[in-house]
Amino acid sequence: MTGRGRVNAIWLILSIFLSGINGIGSAYAKPVKILAIGTSLTQGYNLPSGTDFTSVLQARLKAKGHDAVIVNAGVSGDTSAGGLARLDWTLSETFDGAIVELGSNDALRGLDVPQTRANLDQILSKLKARGIAILFTGMKSPRNLGPEYVEAFDAVYPELAKKHAVLFYPFFLEGVAANLPLNQADGIHPNEKGTLVIVKGILPYVEKLIGQIEAKPAAKVTQ
Repeated sequence: MTGRGRVNAIWLILSIFLSGINGIGSAYAKPVKILAIGTSLTQGYNLPSGTDFTSVLQARLKAKGHDAVIVNAGVSGDTSAGGLARLDWTLSETFDGAIVELGSNDALRGLDVPQTRANLDQILSKLKARGIAILFTGMKSPRNLGPEYVEAFDAVYPELAKKHAVLFYPFFLEGVAANLPLNQADGIHPNEKGTLVIVKGILPYVEKLIGQIEAKPAAKVTQ
């Protein structure tokens, strides 16, 4: 091999090596992808486009320097059973994290609390089995269902959060529930101002979720 040939060969090997390094780097330099699975509260019932919970949350995260994509998987009227039934289909995509907001419609319908607990338990278990970091959001029962139902329902969320050792935001509607100026005419669904309050409250927890995701060891690259 001539001197020029050896130089060309060295440059070729170096080019392949550097392209491999660049490929490895790009695999880790991707946006954090978070699934938001929930009810109309997540979906953004009756809100103008771009003012729903997930859109506002994603915008706030980006404003704080987080490269994150929040995927809206909220379904109006959905129960914990509905969320569980569609979970496998929803997870046909790959997600780094998940925000779980379910159970409010169970309480509004007075559904069996042990069944709600079992449904949420399975959802958290399925997400953990896939290695998805979780932010679990609590819900509270309407107070007109009686003290026994209220106590049993409200206890489900902290109990499951402790069992699965996941991040826990105690009440998704903190600061908004029963605050009429922050709700639509039905007194149940947050308006645009109410959504801003929800996002402001939950934002630090979502940032912790992103921190957990980014702290995970990178997958080894096999040759």
